[in-house]
Amino acid sequence: LGFAGALMSTHTLAVLVENSPGVLARVAGLFSRRAYNIDSLAVGPTENPDISRMTIVINVESHSLEQVVRQLDKLVNVIHIAEVVDSKSVQAELLMVKISATPKNRFDVEAVVETYEAKIVDEDATSITIEATGDTAKIADLLSALERFGIRELVQSGLIALERGSVTLSERTLSTSGIPIANGVQADYQN
Repeated sequence: LGFAGALMSTHTLAVLVENSPGVLARVAGLFSRRAYNIDSLAVGPTENPDISRMTIVINVESHSLEQVVRQLDKLVNVIHIAEVVDSKSVQAELLMVKISATPKNRFDVEAVVETYEAKIVDEDATSITIEATGDTAKIADLLSALERFGIRELVQSGLIALERGSVTLSERTLSTSGIPIANGVQADYQN
């Protein structure tokens, strides 16, 4: 990882970890002990059932990011860490938002939903639930457009990201770490 300057900025890390109990708690504990705030955290399975992928968005100085990466790399369950650059990746979040609805505003709500390529997933006499996916800016703009209707409840996933192109993080790192990408015997990869 190459980091320059000492300005506070947002960084997105892709962290491959063992798919085992307690890994998320250890990673989150590391950030807590260092008093770093996590802006976004998404964890999920990968193409390999033994490995999970964390996408962590943090806002720190560059030299602090280097410290975070070094500390993460010391955790035994961490296999690999890579910074994901916005311009070289595809990024998305998921939003589900419940807004107040009346017969008078339904047409306006539908217009906003169409504008942001979202979809209505539930509705009744007094509310509409909308689902949307997109980059952080699109999700923020959609929420701003829906505020006038009255947001009753919302849930938003953390950011997820994949690098552009055909090479995968697994291909780039796991095969060189001794871990098979597909079927095979798991090898030792200790940091």
